[in-house]
Amino acid sequence: MLAETLILASLSSYRAQLLKKAGLNFFVKGASFDEREVEKTGKTKNPKELSCFLASAKAKNVSERFPEALVIGCDQILDLEGQVFHKVKSIEEAHQRLCILSGKIHSLHSAVALFQNGQEIWVEAFSAHMSVRPLSSEFIERYLARVETDILNSVGVYQIEGEGIHLFEKIEGDFFTIIGLPLLPLLIKLRHFEVIDG
Repeated sequence: MLAETLILASLSSYRAQLLKKAGLNFFVKGASFDEREVEKTGKTKNPKELSCFLASAKAKNVSERFPEALVIGCDQILDLEGQVFHKVKSIEEAHQRLCILSGKIHSLHSAVALFQNGQEIWVEAFSAHMSVRPLSSEFIERYLARVETDILNSVGVYQIEGEGIHLFEKIEGDFFTIIGLPLLPLLIKLRHFEVIDG
C-alpha cells in the first residue's frame, strides 16, 4: 500500500470537484513554478508527451515538498495539427482561439501522474478528439458574451459541461479526459495500489 495521504497538485476547481464527487479524501497543493518556463525544459514537442511531462513536473514539485503523500499531477494540452495551445488571457484571445478552431478537429491530451517521495509511480496521457462545427464570428461574440470569463479557465475556451457543448458537431473520447482529469484510469491505479477501497 502506498501513502494514505493524497494530494492533488492542481488548483483546478473542476479537477477537485471530480475527485470529491468520486468520494476521495485529498488535499490541494499547487505546483510552485512557472509552467511555461518548465515546458521549455522538456525534451519533446509532441503534444501528448508534453502533457505527460508537465503532469509529472507538477506532481514531482509537490511530492518533493510532501514526500510522504501520494501526489496526483495533471495537465491538459490542446493540440491542433501538432500545434500546442495554452489557456488564453482575455475574451479577445478567446474569440481568436475559437475562430482558429472553427470547422476543425483538435485533440485534447489529458495526462495524469502519481508521485511519492519525489519519484514517479505512474504517468499516462489520454486523448479526446473534438470536431468544432463551423462558427461565425457573430455567433462566437454572442457565445462569449454569455459565458464571459468562465471559459478562460479552459484551454479550449469552452466548457463541455455547459454552453460549450453547442460548439461541437462530434466528440470522440472520455468525458473526464475532456474535463482534464482521466478519472477512470486514475481510480484503477489507486485501487491497484490499495489507496482506495476496491
